[in-house]
Amino acid sequence: MKELIDQLQKEGKLTEQQAFDAIRIIKDFAKKKLPVFAGAIDKLFDKYKPKEEEDFLD
Repeated sequence: MKELIDQLQKEGKLTEQQAFDAIRIIKDFAKKKLPVFAGAIDKLFDKYKPKEEEDFLD
């Protein structure tokens, strides 16, 4: 996920916080559109939370 954050920062010219926000939005969108996979989506994204803020992507 660090690679994705870096790519969003470089290509999207986003700050680190904006990149994490974008990922959170994508996570929430995917869970809304594919509720049957919500648990799997949470598991996937939970591995990549910012270390300093454990509840960032929840």
